[in-house]
Amino acid sequence: MNITQFSVEEILDPTNIIEGKRYEFILDVEIDEEDELYHEAGIEIRVLLGEKDGEPFILNYFIIEKAENEYLDFALEDDELATILAFCQEALTKE
Repeated sequence: MNITQFSVEEILDPTNIIEGKRYEFILDVEIDEEDELYHEAGIEIRVLLGEKDGEPFILNYFIIEKAENEYLDFALEDDELATILAFCQEALTKE
């Protein structure tokens, strides 16, 4: 999995119920043709990221097939989640 593009937006909590910050990342990822996640039109991963006391963590993620804009029912492996978390953490430090 290779992240080729991304966007990030902070999710604001007008009620101040949620502790810490929340972000939504949309990651455009390149998948090897041999991988079961591969789709010709490509996929993107929507990541909901929390950050508390300077430590980011993944709240949830959704894998979306881009041509049909359909959610795919796949779970990412631990190493893939670690890669995504590291990417998002680095992106936040550059903001």
